[in-house]
Amino acid sequence: MTKPLQINPIKLSQPMGAMLFFLGVKNTMPLMHGAQGCASFSKVFFTRHFSDPIAVQTTAVNDITAVIDGGDYSISEAIKNITKKVKPDLVGLFTTGMTETKGDDIRGATYLLKDKQKMVYVHTPDFEGGLESGFAKAIEATIEQLVEPTTKINKQKALIIPHVSLTPIEIEILKEELEGFGFTPYALPDLSESLDGHLGVKQGAVSSGGIEVSDIEALGDSAVVITIGDSVQKCGLKMLDKNENITHLHFDTVAGLEKGDAFYKALLDFSALRRPTSSVIRWRKRLQDALLDTHFAIGGAKVVIACEPDQLLSIATTINEAGATIKAVVSPTKSMALENLPVENIVIGDFEDVEEYLDDADVLISNFHGERIAHKHHNALMLRGFPNYEEVGNQLKNDQLYKGSTYMLFELANIINHYKYGH
Repeated sequence: MTKPLQINPIKLSQPMGAMLFFLGVKNTMPLMHGAQGCASFSKVFFTRHFSDPIAVQTTAVNDITAVIDGGDYSISEAIKNITKKVKPDLVGLFTTGMTETKGDDIRGATYLLKDKQKMVYVHTPDFEGGLESGFAKAIEATIEQLVEPTTKINKQKALIIPHVSLTPIEIEILKEELEGFGFTPYALPDLSESLDGHLGVKQGAVSSGGIEVSDIEALGDSAVVITIGDSVQKCGLKMLDKNENITHLHFDTVAGLEKGDAFYKALLDFSALRRPTSSVIRWRKRLQDALLDTHFAIGGAKVVIACEPDQLLSIATTINEAGATIKAVVSPTKSMALENLPVENIVIGDFEDVEEYLDDADVLISNFHGERIAHKHHNALMLRGFPNYEEVGNQLKNDQLYKGSTYMLFELANIINHYKYGH
């Protein structure tokens, strides 16, 4: 990106990524070390996207208290207020730009409070990185601070580490696939049990579900760790630091036919099974047929994609197999995932950059904020990524493996046909 500023940003901040991670750990209170408005914005943002109540607290630091009091006092007061009302199993402390600029010692503050409350701290300044990196940093910090080192291996235990754009239902389906191979699966974080849209007994003050803290502490004996997305590859290496006998399988994406094949082949090789379940075989045949059926619509379409890098790669991989012409992809941040994209025009930028390619395109695949410019340039729109305020059921959208790729191809083909012939 060569511009001195972003005009209409796609980018979301690192603290929001860390907050989303802690919402996937059971009975956890995300604690944002920063101004009250930062936490309020993030709370409303995710509440609208998931159509579910979101738990978060803030240290409510402002520019005056940041200088006079220092970070330690604000953190200890926040913990005192939290524990008066609820008893979280974990408090996830993450920073914002103001507290990082000041240089608050959150590690020291956490250490001083260790006898009062179990905590994980992570540095997530919002003047660098984005949603993906904040999510990944929180995973790395949790592994470093909670997972117990060991040399033992439980051959039935498997850990999935997903990138931030995998929806709750996609994480659940990945766990189900591992169960089909004889594993007992865990996900870090596990949004499939917290933000999946289930009807709870009552609105909770802490995260309503997810992986338990005790399970995180015992993840060191996992036989295999599966990382999905380049943003979380380093998290798998952190697990190897806890146990050198772990097998780490990394996939940049598991969307589409070829990448789905690679995923199942790796599981077959590791588990020594001869073939996957009959459902997997059936869905592969359905995806093959979907590629034929949708090629007539998608094969002649020009597409622009604007999402988080790992999701960009996932979407581009699937629609490229159906013959789409991807005019450009626009990412809010740099990532190794962009190097694997089969696309000529790769831009690190904002929605202003997206607009440069829309006059010669049929479809924009992006979040809710792309709706205005899609209407302006008379493009079809398929909504993906954060946020999506237009549709309900975001947490149950599946684009992964054979089944999800089939659904996504049909959705895109129907959108294109309606765009071309529906007016």
